[in-house]
Amino acid sequence: MLKDIRKAISQDRLPLGVFNNPELFELEQRLVFSRSWHFLGHESEISKPSNYVVRYIVNDCFIVVRGHDGEVRVLLNACRHRGRQLTRAEAGDAPSFTCPYHGWVYRNDGDLHDVPLGDAIFGPDGIDKSSLGLHCAPQVAIWRGWIFACLSEQAPPLEDYLGDAMWYLDFYTNKTPGGLEVRGGPQRWVIEADWKLAADNFVGDGYHTAITHASTVTAGILPVQSGNFLFDGEQVALEHFGVGFARQDPMFNSLAYPPAMLESLRKRLNPAQVELLDSGVSLPTHANLFPNLSFLNAPGAYALDQPPAPYLTMRTWRPLAAGRTEVWSWFLVESDALEEFKDASYQAYLLSFGSAGALEQDDAENWSTITSAASGQMSQTMLLDYSMGQRFLEPMSNWPGPGPAYPLDFTEFAQRAFWRKWLSMLEAA
Repeated sequence: MLKDIRKAISQDRLPLGVFNNPELFELEQRLVFSRSWHFLGHESEISKPSNYVVRYIVNDCFIVVRGHDGEVRVLLNACRHRGRQLTRAEAGDAPSFTCPYHGWVYRNDGDLHDVPLGDAIFGPDGIDKSSLGLHCAPQVAIWRGWIFACLSEQAPPLEDYLGDAMWYLDFYTNKTPGGLEVRGGPQRWVIEADWKLAADNFVGDGYHTAITHASTVTAGILPVQSGNFLFDGEQVALEHFGVGFARQDPMFNSLAYPPAMLESLRKRLNPAQVELLDSGVSLPTHANLFPNLSFLNAPGAYALDQPPAPYLTMRTWRPLAAGRTEVWSWFLVESDALEEFKDASYQAYLLSFGSAGALEQDDAENWSTITSAASGQMSQTMLLDYSMGQRFLEPMSNWPGPGPAYPLDFTEFAQRAFWRKWLSMLEAA
């Protein structure tokens, strides 16, 4: 199977069947998700000691907790006695976690604290509590307040994994001295669609906007002059990260951020990043960090009598099964912004890319119908075309940031890079 997929990718094609294949799903769990870094949340969600949230890496459930010592830990949500989940609450405040099965008690640093009737039932020497603490994710790291974990001890450190993507992530995270905060909890919902379709869409598919989101342009929810607003932008295609830029009117280039915030951003960027801002392109809009962490920074309408407001959403596409995905969508905003700005930004996010957002529904409809089509017998070998831009576009020689970068966002260089990275991890075994 992988041999056929490699042949197709080498010819700028992709079998439709990769979007609904149980065998591939099992391989992805073992070879992709177990060896990649995963975004689990933001420090603002657990800002005080004993705050915790529950998060997932595919089927592994973790308690992300700020311990009594202030340290952030990622603890497997499973008792060391029989594996019972310690908490089913999505978030809370807990100095300790008590297993509902037999009452074993763990401190929020993961240490086993108490075993009911321990001496009586484990003998005169008792039980070695020091050896029975909660399991921790093998690697945990924080970058700009973003909490990541990795299931592999052999994976590179987080900043090495992020690599040149950090140059572009600066634009999302560094607009003000206070940095970002999460407003509300992440919204969650399940779609009957493969996770790779969502990642593929965010990493490099600017092409779909004019057709898929035409109604939102007409209604003014997406405040652009044309649905082709990404056509003459730029696209960056790193091995593990793709990002797109628009090149439109000044309002869209700024993504509707106020001048003071843009000036604050300029002061916090390096000269090459400022050069990019001055080149006539927008701030980075859509992006995806391999495998399944996507970003969208865009302007959105939120009230008839108000100008558009910018919003930033980060989302992960958690695979539940072949062709089934749980969407986790965070809204983030500058922590030191005015409350009026935060409220407007949140409303723009909800109307556009919240769980019932207009653009969110457009995308999910596409992905679910593709996933359904991919379940058939003929679809396993039907080849999709991924050749856009390949035969005539060359990398830009004057691009100030890490590349390669291309002079259109209606192209598929970032998507081809995504699929090559995906295949390389599946073949690494």
